[in-house]
Amino acid sequence: MSSPGPAVVVGGASGIGAAVAARHRAAGVDVVVWDVTDASDIICDVTDPDQIDAAVEATIAMVGVPDLATISAGIGQSGLLADTRPDDWERVMAVNAKGAWLTMRALAGPMTHTGRGSIVAISSVSSHLVDRSMGLYCASKAALDMLVKVAASEWAPAVRVNAVAPGVTDTPMLGRARRDGGWLSGVARRTALGRLGGPDDIAEAVLGVHAMSWVTGQIIDCDGGLALHSPINSFGETRSKGE
Repeated sequence: MSSPGPAVVVGGASGIGAAVAARHRAAGVDVVVWDVTDASDIICDVTDPDQIDAAVEATIAMVGVPDLATISAGIGQSGLLADTRPDDWERVMAVNAKGAWLTMRALAGPMTHTGRGSIVAISSVSSHLVDRSMGLYCASKAALDMLVKVAASEWAPAVRVNAVAPGVTDTPMLGRARRDGGWLSGVARRTALGRLGGPDDIAEAVLGVHAMSWVTGQIIDCDGGLALHSPINSFGETRSKGE
């Protein structure tokens, strides 16, 4: 088997993206990190098409056309739909959906020219699970899932496009929320594997999907079994998880 070619991780300065970049480097892969901070190789705001085009050119100059691209740039949002401002819609969609599309599109061109490539976007189980406090985030990730599926169809066979959908993951996006109490403890209890996910859990799945040469157009949940939980509990709150 030939060794993997270069990789780009968009949003790779922290959280899941940083874990993906670290795993690539550990495997001997040349990695270029895009992000909006100085902790990246290339500063790039994914809402700006000109910055994306410049980042693609700079990446090719540094390592050549990437074989692997992980799109992990994203932002969170909370608030009930009736209370959320229209500007919030524009902000969340601009990064999580439009930004991902612009980035995938810009990378797909060079990948198609070389005849190979794998793109994995970071979606969320919130793309298909209802969360009453995160409606715009849910909608943005649902849009991303469909972009992945259509892109997989349009860019085949040269470029494979998939997504990994984490559950609640302990990254900076959680902010100052207590990890050992409150709602996060409830999430851990409802997760079949009994804990919150970490960035490296998701990175493991991302590299696995990149390596699956016969898989495209798929959204792979990586949530420790969180999505298996039903709000309808026939045993009651005192009898769950084998109690």
